[in-house]
Amino acid sequence: MSVGIDDISFYSSSLYIPLAELATRYGIDPEKYRVGLGQEEMAIPAVDEDIVTMGASAAWPVIDDDNRDSVGTLLFATETGIDQSKSAGVYVHRLLGLGSNCRVVELKQACYSATAAIQMACALVARQPEKSVLVIASDIARYGLGTPGEATQGCGAVALLVKANPRLVEVHPETGCYSEDVMDFWRPNYMDTALVDGKYSTIVYLKALRQSWKHYQQAGGKVFSDFSRFCYHLPFAKMGEKAHRKLAVTCGESMSDELFAEQTGSGLIYNRKIGNSYSASLYIGLLSMLENDSEDLSGRHIGLFSYGSGCVGEFFAVTVQPGYRAYSRRQAHVDRLESRQALSYDEYALLFEHQYPRVDGEHDFPEMTDGRFRLAGLHDHKRIYTETGAR
Repeated sequence: MSVGIDDISFYSSSLYIPLAELATRYGIDPEKYRVGLGQEEMAIPAVDEDIVTMGASAAWPVIDDDNRDSVGTLLFATETGIDQSKSAGVYVHRLLGLGSNCRVVELKQACYSATAAIQMACALVARQPEKSVLVIASDIARYGLGTPGEATQGCGAVALLVKANPRLVEVHPETGCYSEDVMDFWRPNYMDTALVDGKYSTIVYLKALRQSWKHYQQAGGKVFSDFSRFCYHLPFAKMGEKAHRKLAVTCGESMSDELFAEQTGSGLIYNRKIGNSYSASLYIGLLSMLENDSEDLSGRHIGLFSYGSGCVGEFFAVTVQPGYRAYSRRQAHVDRLESRQALSYDEYALLFEHQYPRVDGEHDFPEMTDGRFRLAGLHDHKRIYTETGAR
């Protein structure tokens, strides 16, 4: 029996700012963002959007009356927590109409936790093959106006249904991990934006990649040449290129521009338009590859590297299943990205500076999102979520 990802869908806000607009505001050459970071656009959440509404909207196409009762666990991965106690996943559980016997938990380790959720999900399905596990990764990346990390913000969510005998990709059991206590990126409870040492974080990311690969090899994993494609955690698209070239050097492999584009290019397409989505970024990259690669990847092996600052890294592999293209949601995802509204810098800055009230009372939020769910308000410190009836 194989175990892996049977279905996958993503969601991002209908609002974005072109990075050329950001560059113009700061008097920067737009090529610094387009070439230096590999980014074109950056998704911006509406006032009535958060990790719950994005996660539920991502999962809505994946859950239906035929599979709802078989979902035995919902794992919600995020580093954009909305409550110190209550899991964001419990809200999603209600919005999706999941059964009362479905366990729910939230996982956190910077951008890595969705991978931990998938590994846990595979173990749960192996134990109870008749059950499925819904994994949701949802995040909003914030660094602050005028900060060095501003151009690497973004938001997005991805929902993955993990099942026995999956239709999309089988997840291999071999895995390589690396953990180390470092301070390359963190966000204290009393801050709304993250603290990051960008250059140091890149160094730690690449170290975690090398060490995870080494452990993966020791665990009996595949060699570099066994893989047709590679996906990496993408705080920005250029990081995927740095990572892949570093892994190739580590393995003694030559890497031409053409081979790099073949092995990683299709996994960068959605990220260039969404920006950083933290825990969701690796799996939005995998989805981008499955939906946009020019070749039929059936039977091919894809290597995945997950990284979370602080830090934890993991390298593992999946095999694309025959006929996977028949279950693609590509058109819906492309339509989502192409129908978004571009913001001016002033409009973006106004949204960024919006703060949720931290005092008692009833606070209602304007209707802005075109997603299926919205954060309608805060009443007596309780988050009020409603369905919009959108497509």
